[in-house]
Amino acid sequence: MGEKLALDGGDRAVPQGMVQAWPPLTQQDRDAVMAVFDSGHLHGPSAPRASALQEKWAEYCGAKHCLVTNSGTSACHMAIATAGVGPGDEVIVPAFTFWSTAAAVLHHNAIPIFVDIDPKTYTIDPKLIEAKITPHTKAIFPVDVHGMPCDMDAIADVARKHGLKVISDCCQSHGARYKGKVVGAIAEATAFSCNRSKNLSGGEGGLYTTDNEEWAHHASRMREFGEVITPGQQREYNAFGLGWMYRPHEFVNAFILSQLARLDQYNAQRKEFAGYLTERLAQIPGLKGPHTPDYADPVYFSYVVEFQPEEVGMDVPAKAFKAAVLSALRAEGLPLGQWQSLPVPAQSVFQKKEGYGKGCPWTCRFGRDVEYRAEDYPETVRFIESHSYLGGVYPPNDLRLMERYVKGFRKVMENIGRVMEPAKS
Repeated sequence: MGEKLALDGGDRAVPQGMVQAWPPLTQQDRDAVMAVFDSGHLHGPSAPRASALQEKWAEYCGAKHCLVTNSGTSACHMAIATAGVGPGDEVIVPAFTFWSTAAAVLHHNAIPIFVDIDPKTYTIDPKLIEAKITPHTKAIFPVDVHGMPCDMDAIADVARKHGLKVISDCCQSHGARYKGKVVGAIAEATAFSCNRSKNLSGGEGGLYTTDNEEWAHHASRMREFGEVITPGQQREYNAFGLGWMYRPHEFVNAFILSQLARLDQYNAQRKEFAGYLTERLAQIPGLKGPHTPDYADPVYFSYVVEFQPEEVGMDVPAKAFKAAVLSALRAEGLPLGQWQSLPVPAQSVFQKKEGYGKGCPWTCRFGRDVEYRAEDYPETVRFIESHSYLGGVYPPNDLRLMERYVKGFRKVMENIGRVMEPAKS
């Protein structure tokens, strides 16, 4: 029996108020945003900060073209559209992701086809993609979930064999590297989110990158009502095709630019914290940190903890073990949580398949029956049942907090018999 648990009245491993929120806000950030008021430019894709952000992010990623948008979801939709996906076409996406990846496919009246994840990286499993390809498949849409790059070469091999486009959802992986190359110019088009929670935060906002000039032109029309708008020329007010309103505004652009100056510094701190935690969790039976394959240099948008009951001799389902241990860890002040409780294909929108009201996109073109069943994605189900996320693994927090986290993990696992009492009863 170890130190008295907080559940039983002992002291918390992590004191109240020690965990600080993301992102770190500096006077530089405040000055950048406030300067927009004096600039005379509040919005527009050719406004000074929009143009500067596009140039800087394209350079950072090594991409030829970048467009700023108002969200990561809109950037994903732009990637779908520019890949030539049309109504009733199929796009392959992972069964584990934030559902906006699949939503972007639906926004273009196309059909998401789900593939299970790799059990080690939690990204789409390239070995399972080919079995899901049909004559209606147009693109593969992998996701760098948790800041972990997908195995893009393996995915590209499948795509070339079947004549498919590869676009990438990198909404959680700003600055991550695949085989030494920064993500953003590896796929044919890439989407990033700058939501408040992301490694590159703007409160909201998004970024679309591509090396394809025609795709960039298509995306620029799509971003602004289907119009062709050339800076310095009279606006024609003529929609050349269906477009949306995906413009950003300059307050967000200014904030992202300010944060971008510190992105590499912040990512380095995330990696330091994650490395420290993973090394120490390897010494605590019943818990495990994330795996990193040789090809990846992740940026830890989320720090993933795996719960392993068999390692401590507990003959209980991982889901029950996790629930009991999470209760004890949270009492110790460790901010552990879950942002996805179902595989995406098990969510109501796919179970009902109402789409646009009459079953579109599923019935609007081909009429092919597509089934969505959670049990078809066992690794995704297993991941959800046996993993959780540890908050605060980012600046302005520091290693002192990581040490407190490790103390809490050790304390709970040393008292695992007591922790599991509610689950047994």
